[in-house]
Amino acid sequence: MSIETSETAQAPAIFDSLPYYDNDLERDPSLKERAEKLIAREVQSSTTFHPRVPPPIELFSKDPLLQAELARIEAHQPLPQLDTTRYQLPGPTSVPATQEHWQAALDNAYAQLEHQRIRHANIALMQNYGANAWRIHNYLLETTTKNLEKALEELKELTTEVNRDRKNFQTRVGNQLTTLETRWTELISSVLQIEMANIALEGEIDRLSKKEADLAAATL
Repeated sequence: MSIETSETAQAPAIFDSLPYYDNDLERDPSLKERAEKLIAREVQSSTTFHPRVPPPIELFSKDPLLQAELARIEAHQPLPQLDTTRYQLPGPTSVPATQEHWQAALDNAYAQLEHQRIRHANIALMQNYGANAWRIHNYLLETTTKNLEKALEELKELTTEVNRDRKNFQTRVGNQLTTLETRWTELISSVLQIEMANIALEGEIDRLSKKEADLAAATL
């Protein structure tokens, strides 16, 4: 397996290998270290993902209040203290109190009374219908959970099947590559032997030619 990179390449490089067959990384630790550095650099500089990778989910995109609360939790900020002033009925603080101050205190009392009335109505509705509503909600959640678990199992089975097919294919191709590599080595060895034999023959021919020339010169 070879690793090639180009800083000036316009098209993204495609790295391919036969991980179920190649063992170059195990045989060469320096190559493995170099590959890990290239992978880390590619992950840090990559701004796009594989087309099959779903886009990141933005939670509560239509609810700014929930988004702010989620940001607070992610930042590990404490929960703001409850504002208890709205549950109080303070009277006018100025002395002597004007009619406007008494009217503001009276309006606040009316608002508190209405708030308590609404709370009482909500509690009554919750007692009558809350249990069934939660049962239905829990049933829907359980159904959704079962569907997701089933989809996850199917995806795991599909992944296992794909990996099994890849392993079988790469093992079969790897055996062919091993056979071809062995044949290539044998042919190279044969060629080298032939070249060495040719060199030896050329040397023998030169020796015989020289001997023939010496004999011809001696007979003159």
